[in-house]
Amino acid sequence: MNSTPLTRHGANLLKQELHNLKKYERPYVISQISEARAHGDLSENAEYNAAKERQSFIEGRITDIENKLNNAVIIDPLNLDADGRVVFASTVYLENLETSEKVTYQIVGIDEANIKESKISITSPIARALIGKTSGDIIFFKSPSGLQEYKILKVIYI
Repeated sequence: MNSTPLTRHGANLLKQELHNLKKYERPYVISQISEARAHGDLSENAEYNAAKERQSFIEGRITDIENKLNNAVIIDPLNLDADGRVVFASTVYLENLETSEKVTYQIVGIDEANIKESKISITSPIARALIGKTSGDIIFFKSPSGLQEYKILKVIYI
């Protein structure tokens, strides 16, 4: 199985979600199933069917998180020595060469990506274009609004 790159923060978020699913969500849905069974005929019991679907989702998510954590490669940006190159977990300051808008992104794993927090997935088009580049480089990537051109202003590891 492939390794899963995670920042320390991302790994902690997955561990918290796993704990919540196992300690609270799983027992709650089991109690919902038991309660729905007590209502009789299961073939036409919407509460039972909904609880079983929820249970299936929870068990699938637990398996998914456990697999990711078991195969995780934790990358702490403070310990990186990438010689100024953009790598996983680095923070990159950019300037849109068309609009002069400046943005900052940290490249993170799929599960911790959140554009509102300026965290972009390693699999995103912009992150793929950034990997391996250094300050001063120009990158091009396709976005839903067309071809984008950015200049890398600074790369830091925080």
